[in-house]
Amino acid sequence: MTETVLLIGGGGREHAIARALADSEIDLYSCAGNRNPGIADIATEFETLETTNPKAVVEFAESVGATLAVVGPEAPLQAGVADELEAAGIYAFGPKEDEARIETDKAFQRRFMAEHDIPGCPDFETFDDTDAACDFIDEYDGDLAIKPAGLTGGKGVKVIGDQVTAEEGKEYIRESDYDRIVLEERLIGEEFTIQAFVANGEFRTAPAVQDHKRAYEGDEGPNTGGMGSYSDATAALPFMTEGDYDAAVSIIEATVDALEDYRGILYGQFMLTSEGPKVIEFNARFGDPEAMNTLPVLETDFLDVLTAARDGESLPELEFADQATVCKYAVPAGYPTDPDAGAKVQVDEESAGGALLYYASVDDRDDGIYTTTSRSFALVGVADSISAAEELAEDALAVAGEEGLHIRHDIGTAELVQQRIDHVDELRGE
Repeated sequence: MTETVLLIGGGGREHAIARALADSEIDLYSCAGNRNPGIADIATEFETLETTNPKAVVEFAESVGATLAVVGPEAPLQAGVADELEAAGIYAFGPKEDEARIETDKAFQRRFMAEHDIPGCPDFETFDDTDAACDFIDEYDGDLAIKPAGLTGGKGVKVIGDQVTAEEGKEYIRESDYDRIVLEERLIGEEFTIQAFVANGEFRTAPAVQDHKRAYEGDEGPNTGGMGSYSDATAALPFMTEGDYDAAVSIIEATVDALEDYRGILYGQFMLTSEGPKVIEFNARFGDPEAMNTLPVLETDFLDVLTAARDGESLPELEFADQATVCKYAVPAGYPTDPDAGAKVQVDEESAGGALLYYASVDDRDDGIYTTTSRSFALVGVADSISAAEELAEDALAVAGEEGLHIRHDIGTAELVQQRIDHVDELRGE
């Protein structure tokens, strides 16, 4: 039976999902608020609609006879798109609105971890009163991370002692319009993520990835949605031990056990501290850019995962190629604070050479593809080593040029990776 799969979302993550399904026996349909030319080239039909409108998504799914749906971004999950698809008899690989709160409500996330004794939870308090939150900052013995409880696209967190002073943190809280704030101990270490495929009480994990949130080289500047990321040819990253990876997986296991009916991707963002992995946050979907590291090296047919999840079967064991990946985003000049749209994208899949091109937020015009004010496209190198993968990505970026664009060229370089290794060694007293 040929499956009819609906892909919801139009970013780089969804382009990676579409490409992962391109060789499967499916008819692929896609819907998003923006037209992604890479997805449109793969899909049988691409419909532009508001993906946070469950009724519109269900109507399109029914019109094409969808037998499966994959929800890419977090906003449709928060809007209950998976719930409405299920009510219409269409299996959605993505958590329902209540289960997606593990990402969409950071106050719930921390209370959930504490209630279920999930390891790796930092000290935290939640507040719906601005003055009380500011008083807590004054009284706390140490630095804190300030997190809005809701979704902010990865850009709402401020870290005292790193990005802001305590006084600046309190000013940020007072001037923001966030109705709920989470304050938690600042975690010191190296960040990494592990994405788990979850369904029917089981999970399967992918290799670890390190994302780079800061806008500028050397981890400087404001937070972004992610400027790029890398993975190694093994499950762990160079600054991790196999035991570090296993410890993070055990945290995911405890979380899956507590989320009894969860299905979809559970993405754990961890900090490798001197005490082992601690949870920065959970996300309820593939990471962007981390999907572009994970899916190109997934050798198991992603469709087999989806159908097993839907049919209540055991998930297949996942096989990943023993290759490293380096993903580098090209974003509009001035991103994220004052992005300047309208630069023509000079690279395409053919001219990218040995790298993979993933479109994110672009304007597909009659005379070419242009940047918008969000992340534009990503180039991903896949090779036997991180350095070789980084070289492939850089070669493709040279074709793309940098007029009207900003790129973090240091992602995946030997120098930056060694800094990560040295940092962890220092934390461990080695």
